[in-house]
Amino acid sequence: MVPMSEIELANGALSATVNTLGATLQRLRVKRDGAWRDLALSSMEDNYMGRTVGRFANRLAKGRFGIDGHHYQASVNEPPNTLHGGVRGFSSHEWDVVAGSADAVALRLVSPDGDQGFPGRLEAAAVFTLGVNALTLSYAATCDAPTIVNLTLHPYFHLGLAPNVDDLLVTIDAETYAPMHADGIPTGEVAPVAGTGLDFTSPRRVADARQAMLAQHLDRGGALDHNFFVAGDGMRQMVRLTAPDGLALSIISDAPAVQIYDAAGFDGHLAGPDGTPYGAHAGLAVEPQSPPDAPNHPGFGDTVLRPGQTWSRTLSFVIA
Repeated sequence: MVPMSEIELANGALSATVNTLGATLQRLRVKRDGAWRDLALSSMEDNYMGRTVGRFANRLAKGRFGIDGHHYQASVNEPPNTLHGGVRGFSSHEWDVVAGSADAVALRLVSPDGDQGFPGRLEAAAVFTLGVNALTLSYAATCDAPTIVNLTLHPYFHLGLAPNVDDLLVTIDAETYAPMHADGIPTGEVAPVAGTGLDFTSPRRVADARQAMLAQHLDRGGALDHNFFVAGDGMRQMVRLTAPDGLALSIISDAPAVQIYDAAGFDGHLAGPDGTPYGAHAGLAVEPQSPPDAPNHPGFGDTVLRPGQTWSRTLSFVIA
């Protein structure tokens, strides 16, 4: 058993539980009408749920990438590809607590040169800060040799809906997405969402979008599991989720894209804190990030970090 510890951040309106194993957002709750309401799925039995994934989030085709003419092979854990950093990515590591207070905690992880096949020693930090109506997560990383970096959080939101998120309204501020092969590796194209089941530029019920996506054969093995390009730079709203009773969660980030996954593969083997099993579509994963397989697609942006540089990314979850 890997040692781990839970850190509670709380104020009168919002509560977050951070776990040092995987720099995980283990639980996020908001107080409504005098009672605490869970906003996300919670299970430490899953290697990705709520965890920080890296050194490179999402997929790398055949685990391969190149930097400055040198070619590298990452460990393969979704044959033939690498997913979320490989066999033992950042989500499987115990992060060190370096500072903490009632409303913030800073975690640190050192990934040695060659870890899962990635070059260079990488030092990563994750700082969780709880505000009055928002939880903000700030990542930073430095290296001693050129490497690739793409860290993000992997939460599954449901805003209190059960047993599924069919009635959740979703808005994604993206007019284009990355078409992909059956294994989730992008084709390299950038396609418009207009007229498809992937168009969330206006609020759209998850079940309605899924039905359209399936009818148009745009699904990935029956799932909504796609990467969307969000225009603009700096901190901006990427996704907004709204429950039928009006509770809303905005996901704000400076990432260039966001991955959305509707948990179609959940089959009840995972359960929440109260023992309720998580079935298909129990939550919606929202992961601001660089696009999958970006190192192998020049048009997807530069993901190389070099000595002397600091890589950073911020995610903010704002409740209204």
